[in-house]
Amino acid sequence: MKMTFCSLTSGSNGNATYIATNTTRVLVDAGVPGRTISNKLAQIDVLPETIDAILITHEHSDHITGAGVLSRKYHIPIYANEATWQTKAMRRLVGEVPASLRRVFDTDTEFYIGDLGVLPILIPHDTVEPVAFRIYAGNRSVAVATDMGRVPKKVVRALSGTDLILLESNHDPDMLIHNTRYPDYLKKRILGTKGHLSNLTCAETLAALFETGVNRALLGHLSADNNTPELALQTVTQELSQKGLKPGVDIHLDMTWRDRVGRIYTLD
Repeated sequence: MKMTFCSLTSGSNGNATYIATNTTRVLVDAGVPGRTISNKLAQIDVLPETIDAILITHEHSDHITGAGVLSRKYHIPIYANEATWQTKAMRRLVGEVPASLRRVFDTDTEFYIGDLGVLPILIPHDTVEPVAFRIYAGNRSVAVATDMGRVPKKVVRALSGTDLILLESNHDPDMLIHNTRYPDYLKKRILGTKGHLSNLTCAETLAALFETGVNRALLGHLSADNNTPELALQTVTQELSQKGLKPGVDIHLDMTWRDRVGRIYTLD
């Protein structure tokens, strides 16, 4: 069964990923205004009214800002776990969602939307019940795994063998530590076990995932202030090479972007 994967936007300014088969289309997160997401979907020839679901990873604004508008305008169901639905941020930023469009999933329990299997995976982040998503169609699967301070072995196992993963490569620790615009508490949060993955930790995670069969990854959720696409790719490439892997041969790397739609991937 064919799967299509495209990062519409990824970064600390907002996140949205399009995943589809021939009959089912979903968004993972909707963290920029609804109109912006509609415009980005148009760039890949997708009408927003054809989206079957919006899957929410957690309640931070860069993941939910446009979800309510899209849901109400195009009658798209929103899926989130109950803890996320109950947060003040979810209620404030998403707004009123009709009961007919509100869906609740159980974290770490697979469910289905059309012909897509969806596994929400509990991850460590400073929100009530954050998840990554692994999404299946036939014998293919893709994953979106960002906003983690660390990657427990349980998460690596849950992501093992995916055909394509969007994995967080948020920051360079040296840039963050020396960033005079960031207060100490914010630096501590980002560097903490419930914060965000650094470029180095991203590479270490990819090396572990490679051992499970993962050989294609997109680097995502880059900080605008504490990273650059060039530095992220360079650091991950160098670290993987030091571990004996050949980027471009053993494992293929690509970038997601905060300011433009990424490459469209098709998995047959």
